[in-house]
Amino acid sequence: MKQRSLACLAISAALLLSGCSSMLDREYLDITTHNAAPTTEGDTSILRADSYQELVNVLIYMVSTGAENGTIRLYIDSEDVAKDLEDACREVVQEDPLGAYAVEYIKHSVDSIVTYSEAQVQIIYRRTREQVASIVSATGAAAIRGELEESLASFAPESVLRLSYFDGDEAYILDLVREAYFATPATALDLPEATVAFYPDSGSQRVVEISLHYHLDEQELVHRREVLDQTVQKMTAILQSQFFTTEELLPAAAQAIHAAGGYDPEGGSTAYHALLEKGADDQGLALAAAMVYNRLDISCQVIEGSLDGAPHFWNVIQLPESQYHLDLSQYGEHGFSLLSSAEMEQRGYLWDPEDILPR
Repeated sequence: MKQRSLACLAISAALLLSGCSSMLDREYLDITTHNAAPTTEGDTSILRADSYQELVNVLIYMVSTGAENGTIRLYIDSEDVAKDLEDACREVVQEDPLGAYAVEYIKHSVDSIVTYSEAQVQIIYRRTREQVASIVSATGAAAIRGELEESLASFAPESVLRLSYFDGDEAYILDLVREAYFATPATALDLPEATVAFYPDSGSQRVVEISLHYHLDEQELVHRREVLDQTVQKMTAILQSQFFTTEELLPAAAQAIHAAGGYDPEGGSTAYHALLEKGADDQGLALAAAMVYNRLDISCQVIEGSLDGAPHFWNVIQLPESQYHLDLSQYGEHGFSLLSSAEMEQRGYLWDPEDILPR
């Protein structure tokens, strides 16, 4: 699979979802915000900046709190304070991730007052405060995928993340959307079409807006999730009541899945189709198997690869002694078969080994 850091320490800790809490390149997810106000001039509504960078920081702070108007006293040693203000506003709107995502433009004016200059700022937003507050900071593929899993599980229409140490592109994000979808078979009921927008277009820190366009409405998706959950709960309860050993439980579960509908190459592509609509294609069967086996405390994941050169889905089951491949779309032809990786390759299967979770 396939910071620009703010200079002023007093402000940088205050930036909304900055994602810069550590210089270590590690995976993390942060949904807590800490907004500490910058220096004020007695009146808390009047902010202060003693340098160009502090001015940028103050403007970003205003954006992070959703301020629409503000007064900033500038104690900047500069020959052209008005230009500095113009440059700072442009930098926030075009280069800062939060500003590029949330702000349409910034109107500003500046007056000279003896020992300082006073700027009046009006921020015009393209996003609501609620949208800005919902941004989650994420570093690394696992953190991004985890947030996407939550969004897909709740059938959310979008996921907006602030990314740090990021060097990926649109294809990278779209791959993570697919991974997140197949990692949650209980809610993998409608693979949405995803569109990706970055703010700004480049840089190691960006806000990414992932819009998720479903084919079914939310009410129908919630209904299918509930019915599917009840069906799998009943199926696994019956299997567990038989006091099978693990060796007996594996084929018994496969038989129960097929008894509900079996393999239909023209069928739907979700566990709902496999268990409630009398059959599913290889994708739907793989999702159903992952859902059922995981409910039985048998680790099972969906694998997206190919069979004889054509796109194909199956499962990998993790047992204490080893891991095995299981393709329920071949159940009618070969019966229940747990195969090693070597045996799968001999039968024409190809996949990315990195997609298989470690034991």
